[in-house]
Amino acid sequence: MSGAGIRPGETRIDLPEADDARLRFIGVIRTPYATRADCPRQGREDGPECRIVLNPEWAPALAGLEDVARIEVLYWLDQSRRDLVTQAPHGRPQPTGTFSLRSPVRPNPIGLSRVALVRVEGAEVVVRGLDFVDGTPLLDIKPLRCPEAP
Repeated sequence: MSGAGIRPGETRIDLPEADDARLRFIGVIRTPYATRADCPRQGREDGPECRIVLNPEWAPALAGLEDVARIEVLYWLDQSRRDLVTQAPHGRPQPTGTFSLRSPVRPNPIGLSRVALVRVEGAEVVVRGLDFVDGTPLLDIKPLRCPEAP
């Protein structure tokens, strides 16, 4: 990727072609956000319902998920660049290191959201609290369980 889209103070590195990890996308995430500019800065539990649509062969893996109120969703930020070492976020006076930000621009653009589970419908999980572009590839779903009280 060229230096296009670099803000003042940002730095990038040249990366070799990625060939190291092999991930399996297990579905796609449906949100009302068509572009990154449409996405809220952080997801909110009173936001719109969004759907996590699993590939049909993974539907049985959802058994028991309806017993939890919150889940973690791991996803691949497929529209993100991967070469910025420092970034100049809007509203910050100075550039800062990529690893000190929650920016989707990362060497490995894996996203993590903790969201409210609304319901499970077959191979779909309906949630509130997502904040990314429609069609984002799904990597995994994990339940958030509260620790038992002593």
